[in-house]
Amino acid sequence: MISMIRISKFNEAKQLLTRKNTLESFVGSPQLLAQIKRVFGEELSPQQVVERIVAGVKDKGDEALLYYAGKLDGVELGFLEVNRQEILAAYDSVDDGLVAALKLAAERIRDFHYECAAKRGVVFINHYLGRQIQPLSKVGLYIPGGTAAYPSTVLMTAIPANVAGVKELVMVSPPNKDGEIPAATVVAADIARVHRIFKVGGAQAIAALAFGTETIPKVDKICGPGNIFVTLAKKMVYGAADIDGLQGPSEIMIVADGSADPSFCAADLLAQAEHDLLASPILVTTSFGLANKIDKEVARQLKKLKRRSIATQAMNRGIIVLVDSVDKAVELVNLYAPEHLSLMIADALAALPKIINAGCIFIGENSAVALGDYVAGPSHVLPTGGSAYFNSPLGVEDFLKTSNIIAFNKATVLKLGPAAMVIAKAEGLDAHIRSVEERMRKQGNLK
Repeated sequence: MISMIRISKFNEAKQLLTRKNTLESFVGSPQLLAQIKRVFGEELSPQQVVERIVAGVKDKGDEALLYYAGKLDGVELGFLEVNRQEILAAYDSVDDGLVAALKLAAERIRDFHYECAAKRGVVFINHYLGRQIQPLSKVGLYIPGGTAAYPSTVLMTAIPANVAGVKELVMVSPPNKDGEIPAATVVAADIARVHRIFKVGGAQAIAALAFGTETIPKVDKICGPGNIFVTLAKKMVYGAADIDGLQGPSEIMIVADGSADPSFCAADLLAQAEHDLLASPILVTTSFGLANKIDKEVARQLKKLKRRSIATQAMNRGIIVLVDSVDKAVELVNLYAPEHLSLMIADALAALPKIINAGCIFIGENSAVALGDYVAGPSHVLPTGGSAYFNSPLGVEDFLKTSNIIAFNKATVLKLGPAAMVIAKAEGLDAHIRSVEERMRKQGNLK
């Protein structure tokens, strides 16, 4: 079921967990490439597909969006935007229990991000230096969809933006075969106070947000996960708009010792494996006996899953690494920089300060990763693909921008001016020197 890497092959594990792939090198399965050829009439790489779509939307706006809705989503859309009547109808289509659960999750997410919110407004650190911190004006949210509904992702992206004070939230999500966004996703958008909702998905939706069309407004920043085409498009449009990051397939790394419950470990591995064929489930353990128990638990629990085929293929890509100490496990954690890290070890708090690269850290057997996906509070939009080396989970700070403030008086010019002039001279920038000289001369300190 899962390949076993023993302690004698620890260096092999390090090699396997070293990130090497780039987005542009993604080729795609034979099935995907065949689909591309059917749609576009020629053999194209995913990168070339995205380049063509982005250029089309930039050039033709709504016309291109409607064209690709028919070509890629198989739907003929009359209107791109979801109206209020459709939002009210969505509430009638979903169970009251789901609405209540979404409201509970929204409350917890909002509370968490309010506690984490940075100061806003004009903040001076002394009499003449400071920052002005203010929210972005307009943010685009990409919510995956089409064949599935992800209302949780709506909450996890929109609510931090709302807490930050973003003035307008614009959501895009691919329509299903009936030309509709799943009702649960629409309801979540209303609960999360999204201002406008559009039935557009894929690379074309990212291009629309980045450049604007007749219907969809240009935004300052694009947030939210998607497939390879969405991720490539986000990278491509960066500069026209900011992006939150380049999210890839789901990842989980569990560090477990002999005290861990094998059924919990297996369940958490499978919970992320069912997301995507390319999900990466990894177990690092100090216990050979536990490794065998978890392997058997995975096989047992797999039989009960509706998405058994997807989870099985993902688990077949997974690995179990047997190490001789928790410190060795932490070494692998910091090398891999996982999206989700679960610490199923006796003294997790002692290991915590040693972990420097991870998206979200789940401590103890009761901190199920699935709870983090839905109701814990922190956003589940996390760095993947090793980007936890330098990136962070989505939060309020992602929707704020700052302007530095310098408000010097005459005394400060006299104090700092000479040093500035020396540096400007070293750089050969005469106008810089004169800019300071003029002020000092007016005050009688230069002849």
